Amino acid sequence: MRALFGSQELWELIIDGFTEPTPEVEATYTTKEKKALREQKKKDSNARFLLYQGLDESTFERVAEATMSKEAWEILATICKGVERVKRIHLQTLRSDLEAAQIKNEEKISDYYSRLLLIMNKMRRNREKMEDIRVMEKLLRSLTPKFEHVVATIEESKNLEEILIEELLGSLQVYEQRIQKKASSRVLEQVLESTLTLSTQGSQGRGRGRGRGRGRGCGPQQ
Repeated sequence: MRALFGSQELWELIIDGFTEPTPEVEATYTTKEKKALREQKKKDSNARFLLYQGLDESTFERVAEATMSKEAWEILATICKGVERVKRIHLQTLRSDLEAAQIKNEEKISDYYSRLLLIMNKMRRNREKMEDIRVMEKLLRSLTPKFEHVVATIEESKNLEEILIEELLGSLQVYEQRIQKKASSRVLEQVLESTLTLSTQGSQGRGRGRGRGRGRGCGPQQ
């Protein structure tokens, strides 16, 4: 707003304002003074117009009754102080949410990062400085133990200040896919082992059954 008003030579008018004379005093002005007063009023109206352009409807309603740009600016400043207090409280909550965030056991890296990104974007909108390295450190710090090996490798071999967050995500997702592939192979092996065990037990059971049958059949013949 300061840059906008400064470009139109209105910043001092917004801050300092001007004293509008009463009709009686204005009547005593010379033609030159009246012209200067009209120019001042015109500049003040321009300043209020520019100020209103940057407001939403609810905020505009609170400053619409101001008759001068300085008055409108002071009302807006009071409103913003209250908004800033609310933002600070909200930001403290978001910081706690970010610190407490942990990846869930079966959650994918991409889904967890999306959750972190949602919190971080809210923090940025509340004027929190969120650098990528802070995000990457949080991501590595909050993974489950199954990522311990790759996290140690990344921290030892890569300088987080020199890589992109997309590169880090890519490395973690590749490792995640390997873990899932190994887990699928183990499940398949267990299923095969169970099938073979059941098949062997079934064969042995049928063999014992046939043996008992022959024994009972031989008894009456003797």
